[in-house]
Amino acid sequence: MQSDEPSGGSRVDPWLGHYAQRAGGMVASEVRALFAVASRPEIVSLAGGMPNVSALPMEAVAAMMADLVTERGPVALQYGSAQGDPSLRETICTVMAAEGIDAHPDDVVVTVGSQQALDLVSRVFLDPGDTVVTEGPTYVTALGTFAAYQARAVHVDMDERGVLPEALAESFARLERAGRRAKLLYTVPTFQNPAGVTLATERRLEVLEVCRRAGVLVLEDNPYGLLHLEGEPMRALRADAPADVVYLGSFSKTLAPGLRVGWALAPSAVRDKLVLAAESAMLSHSAFAQLAVDRYLRTQPWEEQLKQFREMYRERRDAMLGALEEHMPAGVSWTRPGGGFFVWLTLPEGLDSKTMLPRAVQNRVAYVPGTGFYADGTGQQAMRLSYCYPPPERIAQGVRTLAGVIRGELQLWETFGTTAHPHSPGPQTPGPDQS
Repeated sequence: MQSDEPSGGSRVDPWLGHYAQRAGGMVASEVRALFAVASRPEIVSLAGGMPNVSALPMEAVAAMMADLVTERGPVALQYGSAQGDPSLRETICTVMAAEGIDAHPDDVVVTVGSQQALDLVSRVFLDPGDTVVTEGPTYVTALGTFAAYQARAVHVDMDERGVLPEALAESFARLERAGRRAKLLYTVPTFQNPAGVTLATERRLEVLEVCRRAGVLVLEDNPYGLLHLEGEPMRALRADAPADVVYLGSFSKTLAPGLRVGWALAPSAVRDKLVLAAESAMLSHSAFAQLAVDRYLRTQPWEEQLKQFREMYRERRDAMLGALEEHMPAGVSWTRPGGGFFVWLTLPEGLDSKTMLPRAVQNRVAYVPGTGFYADGTGQQAMRLSYCYPPPERIAQGVRTLAGVIRGELQLWETFGTTAHPHSPGPQTPGPDQS
């Protein structure tokens, strides 16, 4: 079909009737335009989950990259395998050992960030109409991925200690009674995005047992596990159930997201399917990025660098929690994360975080409304705050401003009450700064 419209000259899509059904699930976020404004330097953004890569030793990284091109340029700039560089897969197994995982490099599939691993698992397991059980709230882009494969996400309750095993069992039973079956449990059990909570140690084995009895594969997404701000790393779910868990990892939060290197650790039969899916999706991804990550981990003091990251994020988390305690009005509550990037804040009854966002941005502070983290568009009373990127003094300033906006909303509520505001149901596709 050939269009007579000049390039860029029409807002009418001549291909509207040609898209696959799954494209209907690709919905742009209604707040994306506000985030273009929120990126202005005068606005304190407590929204994005962007790691502070400026803390990396840039001169050492630059020298390492130069040496890589000089010494291994013909390999680094060539095609690679869809499964990933063998040396990097060995190194990844060493990294996962900190969380109790005993893995073989053959079972690792390197991906373009853990997001591609999530997409590949969804492609391999999900048919249209299938059900994925997730925490409520959950990672917004996971919801978008499941929707793109025309699967339905069903949320299970959690508290400050993570998913409730009894609620998970009831969710599986309820689906069974309705003639449906969950294909996957998708979980971010450690320093969860967006809630910041961690699945308690004693619940981890319970959750695994519930899934085993129901015959449900666990998809464990763990980008924040090594960013613990107290104690030692949590033992991964995969460590205790290697046959029942696909583990997703990433160097985006612990090294640099711009390198786009993540991985999936899967049972052998699943691994084979993921490699085939990866080949059809991209043939192979950047050999240069893989070799750069592997060289960094093998030649640089990356564990010391991780300690510096943790100290930096601990200072910023404490700045946020301290400011929330000092400035937030009565009736506001929030989580207290032991690691990762996020705090989940719950507003008093009657307030709506999505409706309030334009006024917050007008007052020069930004956050992510809670509605994006639920498949059904609920979560109006919540918001996600991120402490990973702004310096402590900016975090305190942003929280103080946000508290003032909330007080203003409470005054309006107390004076006039409120009416329901329409919300777009279903997952939305965020920009990278919101993920």
